Amino acid sequence: MTPSGEVSSYSRGTADRPIRVPNFAAFDEAGNLFVTDSGDWGADDGLVYRVAPDGETSVWNEELTHFPNGCCVSADGDSLLVVESSGRCVWRVPIGDDGSAGTLERLVDLSGSMPDGIALGDDGTMFVGCYRPDRIWRIEPGGTPEVLADDPDGVTLNQPANVAFVGPGLDRLAVSSLGGWSIVVADVGATGLPLRYPKL
Repeated sequence: MTPSGEVSSYSRGTADRPIRVPNFAAFDEAGNLFVTDSGDWGADDGLVYRVAPDGETSVWNEELTHFPNGCCVSADGDSLLVVESSGRCVWRVPIGDDGSAGTLERLVDLSGSMPDGIALGDDGTMFVGCYRPDRIWRIEPGGTPEVLADDPDGVTLNQPANVAFVGPGLDRLAVSSLGGWSIVVADVGATGLPLRYPKL
């Protein structure tokens, strides 16, 4: 399949802080795009950008430095949830009325694993793919992490990274397996939170 139309850059970061390692992105209700820039592995120099609908870009958060990775906007739209891979946790960052980033709150500690991607169920349950070990975490609101799926041999879940709910009813969880160059889809007994899309 050959793409048609013109391709242009929506954002390259800011003049002082150009985007280096764009990893994941999520829209809010107003059409602002939040983008994690993971930075160099081990350098702890990551950050999060906010790209306005007109393409104007600003550095939104400089505290999430430990390889910020997967992200998603909460169900009520008042916060951004961000996975820090080398920080081995998930953070909640409030989105202020003026669009600014509020005070960070660490939602869950995932020590012993390298979390990567995140998706939300419609009840607020977090599903987190882990690059290592080959695992999917399930975390209910206010609950503790529980293993939803584990593959010690790395055959089916081979370096699982991003996760997303798919299908007409958003009732299947798709998992990218980087090591296997494949996508695994499964019924996990949950329905996903619909994503927000900009109005073009």
